[in-house]
Amino acid sequence: MSVNKVILIGNVGRDPAIRYVGERQVAEFPLATSDRAYVNSTGAQVPERTEWHRIVMWDANAATAEKYIRKGSRLYVEGKLRTRMWEDRNTIKHSVTEIYVDTVEILSRPVSQ
Repeated sequence: MSVNKVILIGNVGRDPAIRYVGERQVAEFPLATSDRAYVNSTGAQVPERTEWHRIVMWDANAATAEKYIRKGSRLYVEGKLRTRMWEDRNTIKHSVTEIYVDTVEILSRPVSQ
């Protein structure tokens, strides 16, 4: 048995990019999660660390993203890790790891300015 499950709480880095694959709607956007700065046991200052995650939402979740998710929204996301690999025109190999969302909850929306 194996488990592929990711749970993140973070802030959206930009408005979702919406596209269609055939009839299916897809939303993609970056999500930032951060570890706070702290002082360790030896007295050394450890700075804040931010990780960026590539979020992919399909179908009904993508429609929700299009309507309600904006840059600055705080989200709770559950999903699976997926890694894609491809070769560009110059035969350079690339890979990207994405979070394919199963469940999303909007915890807060950005404050309008």
